[in-house]
Formats: sequence, structure tokens, C-alpha cells
Amino acid sequence: MATSTIRIPEEKKNILKAISSLENKKMNEIIVELIDEYVERHKESLELLSIPGLYEKLIKSSEEFKEGKGATIKDARKELRKEREKTTL
Repeated sequence: MATSTIRIPEEKKNILKAISSLENKKMNEIIVELIDEYVERHKESLELLSIPGLYEKLIKSSEEFKEGKGATIKDARKELRKEREKTTL
């Protein structure tokens, strides 16, 4: 395991120290658990943003929505099917 240095406010450090004492855990264990939880919560977003062009499409769609443009759910589903077919080929 690599060693890293982090800076946290003294008050938060003291609270973390108290919690680690109550739970009979090392502060490092708690911090690693928190990092794991954070990564898990953001994993899907990272996966979605790694899809080429998706971010740009989302921005464009947002702008079109603000302009009152849009598509029906039926049309959107058709477009999604087309995109999935392209990626599975």
C-alpha cells in the first residue's frame, strides 16, 4: 500500500480520531473505507463520461432543451437502439 499525506482541518481530525477510538479501528482504515465509498458512488459517472462523444452530446442536448427543441420518448428510444447497435457491432 502506498503512503500519501492529506491535510484536513484539526477539528475533523479530532472527530475522526474519536470515531476510530470508539470503533476500535485505525484512522487509516476509516479513510480507506470512505475513499472506497466515494469511488463507488462516482464510478458510473466516470464510466459514462468515458464513452466517446457522450459529454458533447449531453451538452448539446441540454442546449436544445433550453431552446425548446426536443424529441419524443419514442424517437429517443429509436435513437438509443441505433447507438447500441453501433457499439455492439
